[in-house]
Amino acid sequence: MKFPPRAVALIAALFCLTASASAQIGHLPANSPFEDIERGHQLSFFGGYLHAGKDPLGVAPQSGPMYGLRYELHLGGPASLMTRFARVNSARRAINPDEAGSARQLGEQSVGLNLLDLNLVLNLTGQKSFRKLVPVLNLGAGVGICGCNVDGDPYRFGTPFAFSLGGGLRYVTGGRFEFRADLNDYLYRIKYPDRYFETINGPPTAGPDQARSFWKNNPAVSVGATFLFFR
Repeated sequence: MKFPPRAVALIAALFCLTASASAQIGHLPANSPFEDIERGHQLSFFGGYLHAGKDPLGVAPQSGPMYGLRYELHLGGPASLMTRFARVNSARRAINPDEAGSARQLGEQSVGLNLLDLNLVLNLTGQKSFRKLVPVLNLGAGVGICGCNVDGDPYRFGTPFAFSLGGGLRYVTGGRFEFRADLNDYLYRIKYPDRYFETINGPPTAGPDQARSFWKNNPAVSVGATFLFFR
C-alpha cells in the first residue's frame, strides 16, 4: 500500500509534536502548556477536497470538492470511535465501447461519490492538549457508493470496500466548540468492465497492458468545526 508523500509528512509532523509535548515537564499547573480535554460526544461538520488517484481511462470518479459529517465517541484513555460520511461532487468520463471513433466518447458526466467509514482514533497527547492543540491519527474501513451509471457505458463503480488512514490536528477551546484540520487517504479498488477490452467496432477501449482492476489512493484534505455534547 503506497501513501501520498503529503500524508507521510503530516503523520511524521504529528509524531514530532507528540515527542515535543512529552518533553515539556516541570511546569506549575497554572503555567503548564497541557490542559485536560473535554470528554463526550463530538459532531463535526467539514468541507474540503478529494484528490482522486490515477485512473488511466478516466471513467472512475474524479477529483472534486467534498463535505460531510463526522460523529466521534470517546471510548477511554486516548481512544475514540469515529464514523464519518463524506460526499464528493465529482465527474467521470463516459465511454460506449460498442461505438467507433468520436461516437465512442459520451463526454464528461457529473456524478456524486459517497464515502462511509468507521475508524479508531487516537489522541497522540492522551487526554490533554498541548497549547490547545491535539494531534490525532485515525485508521479504519468502509465503503464507497457512486451513482456513476451512464446509458451506453458498461462501467459500474459498485460499492467497493475502502480503507481509510489519516491524521489531523484539533484546536480545543475549552468550551463546546472545537476546530480541526485533517488529511485522510481513501484506498479503494477500480474495476474496468470486460467490454472495454473487446474488439467490437474498432480497437478495444483499453490496451492489452492495462490492468482490469487495481487499488488506488485518494487523499483528501478538510477543515471543520466540532460541537461537543453529553459531556
